[in-house]
Amino acid sequence: MRHPPAPRAMVVVNGDDLRHDLLSAAQVFQQLGIEAGFATRRAMGTGRFADPLPPTAQTDVFLLYTAGGQFAPRQQRALAAAVEAGKGLVGVHRANAPGHPEDGALSELFGSRSGPEGDGDGGRHTVEITAEHPITRGVRDFDVQDTYGAVELAGDVSVLATGRGPDGAAVPVLHAREAGAGRVAYLALGHDMRSWGEPGVRALVRGALCWAAHREGPGGEPAEDRRRTDGN
Repeated sequence: MRHPPAPRAMVVVNGDDLRHDLLSAAQVFQQLGIEAGFATRRAMGTGRFADPLPPTAQTDVFLLYTAGGQFAPRQQRALAAAVEAGKGLVGVHRANAPGHPEDGALSELFGSRSGPEGDGDGGRHTVEITAEHPITRGVRDFDVQDTYGAVELAGDVSVLATGRGPDGAAVPVLHAREAGAGRVAYLALGHDMRSWGEPGVRALVRGALCWAAHREGPGGEPAEDRRRTDGN
């Protein structure tokens, strides 16, 4: 019996902010993609979405981890078009933080825009799961050492988790939205290894990849397969 090919994920890193370890992030998120059941590759640079080569064109879900750098408006629009046509997108940490005023297509795609990060290591934060959703299934509230900025949200996103830092203020740290035939999730957490190693963060990344790729069924099978199995 031949098994269908594994869905494909691509971890795309880009940037010039030396406070973020892009190479280590690429390795960590590639491993999480593999754990979630995807054939996962790493890639550097955001100049791949317009006129894509086969590895990019054949990808089912992209995980974007960026820290500064350039993301040309043409490439942003091409990514948005690919998602609206059915591909998935997961943004982590600074992926929704535009570097230039013309980066509107990216913020619109994510449905959010992050402000500047806090200084230093950010301190210990409590992450509170605020909604039942395939991304958060099985994840309970947890603490994490992390830093992130305030997030400005569009009206069509569903907030799934908030972070509460030492000052007690609650900040949305996980949200999801539909974009045409595609799905988009954004996780503000993930500054460095202290966050990447937290089981709750890792579970949310895996869940976001599966949901964005329309594979939120048990074991990561496509949602339509789960409905057929359940008889719904």
